[in-house]
Amino acid sequence: MARIVWDQVGQKIYETGIDQGVLYIPDANGDYTNGVAWNGLLGFDENPSGAEATKLWADNINYATMFSAEEYGGTIRAYTYPDEFEQCDGSAELATGASIRQQERKVFGFCYRTKVGNDLVGDDFGYKLHLVYGCKASPSAQTHDTVNDSPAAVEFSWEVSSTPVPVTGFKPTCVVEVDSTKFETDTKIKALEAILYGSENTPARLPLPDEVKTTLQ
Repeated sequence: MARIVWDQVGQKIYETGIDQGVLYIPDANGDYTNGVAWNGLLGFDENPSGAEATKLWADNINYATMFSAEEYGGTIRAYTYPDEFEQCDGSAELATGASIRQQERKVFGFCYRTKVGNDLVGDDFGYKLHLVYGCKASPSAQTHDTVNDSPAAVEFSWEVSSTPVPVTGFKPTCVVEVDSTKFETDTKIKALEAILYGSENTPARLPLPDEVKTTLQ
Protein backbone atom coordinates (compact mmCIF):
# COMPACT_ATOMS: atom_id res chain seq x y z
CA MET A 1 0.00 0.00 0.00
CA ALA A 2 1.51 3.29 -1.13
CA ARG A 3 1.82 6.32 1.11
CA ILE A 4 -0.59 9.18 0.44
CA VAL A 5 0.85 11.92 -1.77
CA TRP A 6 -0.68 15.39 -1.83
CA ASP A 7 -0.95 17.94 -4.66
CA GLN A 8 0.24 15.73 -7.49
CA VAL A 9 0.38 17.22 -10.99
CA GLY A 10 -3.07 17.27 -12.57
CA GLN A 11 -4.87 16.65 -9.26
CA LYS A 12 -5.16 20.25 -8.08
CA ILE A 13 -8.83 20.69 -8.89
CA TYR A 14 -10.96 23.79 -8.42
CA GLU A 15 -14.39 25.08 -9.48
CA THR A 16 -15.13 28.56 -10.76
CA GLY A 17 -17.57 30.74 -12.67
CA ILE A 18 -21.22 30.42 -13.65
CA ASP A 19 -22.80 30.56 -17.10
CA GLN A 20 -25.37 29.00 -19.45
CA GLY A 21 -28.29 29.54 -17.10
CA VAL A 22 -31.66 28.22 -18.25
CA LEU A 23 -35.14 28.80 -16.77
CA TYR A 24 -37.86 26.15 -17.07
CA ILE A 25 -41.55 26.69 -16.24
CA PRO A 26 -43.57 23.51 -15.52
CA ASP A 27 -46.56 22.82 -17.75
CA ALA A 28 -49.97 21.53 -16.60
CA ASN A 29 -48.50 18.03 -16.22
CA GLY A 30 -45.62 19.22 -14.07
CA ASP A 31 -43.02 18.71 -16.84
CA TYR A 32 -40.30 21.35 -17.05
CA THR A 33 -40.64 22.39 -20.70
CA ASN A 34 -39.81 25.28 -23.03
CA GLY A 35 -36.58 26.36 -21.36
CA VAL A 36 -35.32 29.89 -22.03
CA ALA A 37 -31.87 31.40 -21.64
CA TRP A 38 -31.13 33.28 -18.42
CA ASN A 39 -28.57 35.94 -19.33
CA GLY A 40 -26.63 38.10 -16.92
CA LEU A 41 -26.19 35.57 -14.14
CA LEU A 42 -23.92 36.79 -11.36
CA GLY A 43 -24.12 33.75 -9.11
CA PHE A 44 -26.17 31.13 -7.36
CA ASP A 45 -25.46 30.79 -3.64
CA GLU A 46 -26.48 27.40 -2.29
CA ASN A 47 -27.91 27.67 1.23
CA PRO A 48 -29.04 24.25 2.43
CA SER A 49 -30.61 24.07 5.87
CA GLY A 50 -31.85 21.48 8.31
CA ALA A 51 -29.96 18.26 9.13
CA GLU A 52 -29.73 19.53 12.71
CA ALA A 53 -28.77 17.12 15.43
CA THR A 54 -31.11 16.21 18.29
CA LYS A 55 -29.49 14.16 21.03
CA LEU A 56 -31.54 11.50 22.80
CA TRP A 57 -30.52 10.74 26.35
CA ALA A 58 -31.33 7.49 28.15
CA ASP A 59 -29.63 5.26 30.71
CA ASN A 60 -27.55 8.27 31.71
CA ILE A 61 -25.79 8.33 28.31
CA ASN A 62 -26.17 9.89 24.90
CA TYR A 63 -28.41 7.08 23.66
CA ALA A 64 -28.64 8.20 20.02
CA THR A 65 -28.53 11.25 17.77
CA MET A 66 -31.32 12.03 15.34
CA PHE A 67 -31.11 14.51 12.48
CA SER A 68 -33.89 16.72 11.10
CA ALA A 69 -34.75 16.63 7.39
CA GLU A 70 -32.42 18.57 5.11
CA GLU A 71 -33.86 21.34 2.95
CA TYR A 72 -32.29 22.82 -0.17
CA GLY A 73 -32.35 26.49 -1.05
CA GLY A 74 -30.23 29.30 -2.38
CA THR A 75 -29.99 32.80 -3.77
CA ILE A 76 -29.99 33.67 -7.47
CA ARG A 77 -28.10 36.86 -8.29
CA ALA A 78 -28.29 38.46 -11.73
CA TYR A 79 -28.21 41.69 -13.70
CA THR A 80 -31.37 40.71 -15.57
CA TYR A 81 -33.86 37.89 -15.95
CA PRO A 82 -36.03 36.36 -18.69
CA ASP A 83 -39.52 37.77 -19.23
CA GLU A 84 -40.85 34.30 -18.38
CA PHE A 85 -39.45 34.66 -14.86
CA GLU A 86 -41.81 37.52 -14.00
CA GLN A 87 -44.60 35.04 -13.20
CA CYS A 88 -42.18 33.35 -10.77
CA ASP A 89 -41.43 36.71 -9.16
CA GLY A 90 -45.06 37.51 -8.43
CA SER A 91 -45.68 39.76 -11.45
CA ALA A 92 -48.49 39.65 -14.01
CA GLU A 93 -49.13 41.67 -17.16
CA LEU A 94 -51.80 44.31 -16.62
CA ALA A 95 -51.53 45.65 -20.17
CA THR A 96 -48.84 45.81 -22.82
CA GLY A 97 -45.79 47.28 -21.11
CA ALA A 98 -47.47 47.41 -17.68
CA SER A 99 -47.28 44.83 -14.91
CA ILE A 100 -48.50 44.43 -11.36
CA ARG A 101 -46.82 42.82 -8.36
CA GLN A 102 -47.94 40.71 -5.38
CA GLN A 103 -49.42 37.97 -7.55
CA GLU A 104 -49.12 34.20 -7.11
CA ARG A 105 -45.54 33.01 -7.54
CA LYS A 106 -45.12 30.08 -9.90
CA VAL A 107 -42.75 27.15 -9.45
CA PHE A 108 -39.76 26.91 -11.78
CA GLY A 109 -36.75 24.78 -12.58
CA PHE A 110 -33.25 26.08 -13.10
CA CYS A 111 -30.05 24.90 -14.72
CA TYR A 112 -26.58 26.46 -14.77
CA ARG A 113 -22.98 25.48 -15.47
CA THR A 114 -19.78 25.98 -13.50
CA LYS A 115 -16.25 25.46 -14.79
CA VAL A 116 -13.86 22.87 -13.36
CA GLY A 117 -10.15 23.67 -13.59
CA ASN A 118 -6.87 22.07 -12.63
CA ASP A 119 -3.19 22.98 -12.48
CA LEU A 120 -2.43 21.70 -16.01
CA VAL A 121 -5.08 23.23 -18.28
CA GLY A 122 -6.59 25.95 -16.10
CA ASP A 123 -10.33 26.65 -16.24
CA ASP A 124 -10.96 24.42 -19.27
CA PHE A 125 -10.40 21.06 -17.59
CA GLY A 126 -14.17 20.41 -17.53
CA TYR A 127 -17.45 21.66 -16.14
CA LYS A 128 -20.40 20.74 -13.95
CA LEU A 129 -24.08 20.97 -14.83
CA HIS A 130 -26.35 21.89 -11.92
CA LEU A 131 -30.03 20.96 -12.30
CA VAL A 132 -32.39 22.42 -9.68
CA TYR A 133 -36.06 21.42 -9.32
CA GLY A 134 -39.18 22.66 -7.54
CA CYS A 135 -37.97 26.22 -6.98
CA LYS A 136 -40.01 29.10 -5.62
CA ALA A 137 -38.66 32.62 -5.36
CA SER A 138 -39.33 34.81 -2.35
CA PRO A 139 -39.70 38.62 -2.54
CA SER A 140 -36.37 40.39 -2.27
CA ALA A 141 -35.20 43.96 -1.84
CA GLN A 142 -34.15 46.07 -4.83
CA THR A 143 -32.07 49.22 -4.60
CA HIS A 144 -32.23 51.99 -7.20
CA ASP A 145 -29.49 54.61 -6.83
CA THR A 146 -28.78 57.84 -8.66
CA VAL A 147 -26.23 57.84 -11.47
CA ASN A 148 -22.90 59.08 -10.11
CA ASP A 149 -19.15 59.00 -10.79
CA SER A 150 -19.01 55.31 -9.77
CA PRO A 151 -21.57 53.73 -12.11
CA ALA A 152 -23.07 50.37 -11.21
CA ALA A 153 -25.87 48.33 -12.73
CA VAL A 154 -28.83 47.25 -10.59
CA GLU A 155 -28.30 43.76 -9.20
CA PHE A 156 -31.35 41.56 -8.69
CA SER A 157 -31.45 38.71 -6.19
CA TRP A 158 -34.04 36.15 -5.17
CA GLU A 159 -34.10 33.81 -2.21
CA VAL A 160 -35.12 30.39 -3.52
CA SER A 161 -36.68 27.47 -1.66
CA SER A 162 -37.16 24.07 -3.27
CA THR A 163 -39.51 21.10 -3.09
CA PRO A 164 -37.84 17.73 -3.83
CA VAL A 165 -38.79 15.56 -6.79
CA PRO A 166 -38.82 11.74 -6.70
CA VAL A 167 -35.78 9.60 -7.56
CA THR A 168 -36.13 5.84 -7.98
CA GLY A 169 -34.10 4.01 -5.35
CA PHE A 170 -33.19 7.18 -3.43
CA LYS A 171 -34.80 9.83 -1.29
CA PRO A 172 -36.39 12.73 -3.19
CA THR A 173 -33.97 15.48 -4.18
CA CYS A 174 -33.97 19.10 -5.35
CA VAL A 175 -30.67 19.08 -7.22
CA VAL A 176 -28.64 16.92 -9.60
CA GLU A 177 -25.00 17.68 -10.44
CA VAL A 178 -23.28 16.22 -13.49
CA ASP A 179 -19.45 16.37 -13.68
CA SER A 180 -18.07 16.23 -17.23
CA THR A 181 -14.64 15.13 -15.98
CA LYS A 182 -16.07 11.77 -14.90
CA PHE A 183 -16.90 10.69 -18.47
CA GLU A 184 -14.39 9.03 -20.80
CA THR A 185 -16.12 10.59 -23.82
CA ASP A 186 -18.54 13.46 -24.12
CA THR A 187 -21.24 11.47 -25.95
CA LYS A 188 -23.52 10.94 -22.95
CA ILE A 189 -23.20 14.39 -21.47
CA LYS A 190 -23.80 15.94 -24.90
CA ALA A 191 -27.00 13.89 -25.13
CA LEU A 192 -28.08 15.39 -21.79
CA GLU A 193 -27.19 18.88 -22.98
CA ALA A 194 -29.30 18.36 -26.10
CA ILE A 195 -32.26 17.88 -23.75
CA LEU A 196 -31.37 20.78 -21.44
CA TYR A 197 -30.61 23.30 -24.19
CA GLY A 198 -32.87 22.03 -26.97
CA SER A 199 -32.16 21.66 -30.67
CA GLU A 200 -33.53 22.85 -33.99
CA ASN A 201 -36.46 20.44 -33.70
CA THR A 202 -37.05 20.11 -29.94
CA PRO A 203 -37.52 22.74 -27.22
CA ALA A 204 -35.24 22.85 -24.20
CA ARG A 205 -36.56 21.04 -21.15
CA LEU A 206 -35.39 19.98 -17.71
CA PRO A 207 -35.43 16.17 -17.35
CA LEU A 208 -36.25 14.66 -13.96
CA PRO A 209 -33.50 12.71 -12.14
CA ASP A 210 -34.64 9.31 -13.41
CA GLU A 211 -34.36 10.48 -17.02
CA VAL A 212 -30.97 12.03 -16.28
CA LYS A 213 -29.79 8.64 -15.02
CA THR A 214 -31.12 6.84 -18.09
CA THR A 215 -29.50 9.36 -20.43
CA LEU A 216 -26.09 9.03 -18.78
CA GLN A 217 -26.03 5.24 -18.47
